[in-house]
Amino acid sequence: MAGTKSFSSGMRIVHRYLGFFLAGIMAVYALSGIVMVFRDTDFLKKEKQVVKEIKPNADDKELGQLLGIREIKIKKTEADIVYFENGTYNRTTGHVEYVRKELPFVINKLTSLHKARSADPLFFLNVFFGVSLLFFVLSSFWMFMPKTSIFKKGMYFTVAGVVLTIVLLFI
Repeated sequence: MAGTKSFSSGMRIVHRYLGFFLAGIMAVYALSGIVMVFRDTDFLKKEKQVVKEIKPNADDKELGQLLGIREIKIKKTEADIVYFENGTYNRTTGHVEYVRKELPFVINKLTSLHKARSADPLFFLNVFFGVSLLFFVLSSFWMFMPKTSIFKKGMYFTVAGVVLTIVLLFI
């Protein structure tokens, strides 16, 4: 019994100090996550005029790739001018002018936390944060003794959270 008590006490201590350490990171992730929910809208985005020269005679699909516009929508083509959503492309000269909507610099950097891939420097922070959150989930079960009413009520809330998440995933 003494070994269980010291293990439980150790989990509480690590949980507490890791929680304090990660409080700032969690706040940043929470704010950037809220902004990410609205990424398909123009919320907080500002228009930026882009003028550049690209490869002449690009077809419609290649044009989207060269401009970094995934689903480019060509509206019409008149002579050598291609009109697409928010811009034009001259097939003869390769001259492109369009308006791009971007998040402000700081907010864009915050949202990059959620988009990091294994090749990005933020990869390590994301993995550390994910493992820490998983530790929080597991260590929270050592916060209270299993026979107490608080622990039993906590288990009901845990099951409710899992069920709610699964239901929302499939709606």
